[in-house]
Amino acid sequence: MGYAGYAPGNKVADALTPLQQALRSLPLDKALETLELLEKITRNVVRNPGEEKFRSIKLTNAKIAEAVADAPAMVDVLQEMGWVKEAEVLVLPPSVRLAHEVHVVGLIDTKDYYKKEIENDKRNQSRTAKMSDENKDQLKKAELDRKEKDAEGPVTQGSVAKKLGDGPNIMRAGDVGIGKSAGG
Repeated sequence: MGYAGYAPGNKVADALTPLQQALRSLPLDKALETLELLEKITRNVVRNPGEEKFRSIKLTNAKIAEAVADAPAMVDVLQEMGWVKEAEVLVLPPSVRLAHEVHVVGLIDTKDYYKKEIENDKRNQSRTAKMSDENKDQLKKAELDRKEKDAEGPVTQGSVAKKLGDGPNIMRAGDVGIGKSAGG
């Protein structure tokens, strides 16, 4: 056994950083395009940290405006990286240094995350499409049952044995001879 009773190779998930949370708040359908743009912007700043043209982003630029319209969370991601919004421009202050190991690698990891999410979404959609009408009806009934049980609230009383007619009243295993020694 590994440390703290965990089997070797099992890793407890770390809490997401604020940057990772912001990156994962992007809409699934536009995430990869938005992440590509963010990666290009970030790589330019990392490669040329002193060049001013890479340290400001005009939100009126057609490509940037389209990306922000598709995914408004993109501005939140940039602000989490250290960009500051000034009117219609995002500026990266000279005191902020973007690190390849943190920011670019974080974007690449997030792209991998979204690729898996897109695969899972496609898989779920194909399963739903393949399901017969009977299976869909069963799923709807199960969902309605779950909602009905949730509406009833938590169980507050245990079950109670009731005498059913004239048959034998079996309440314990010992009543039918289970667990009694015949002495042998």
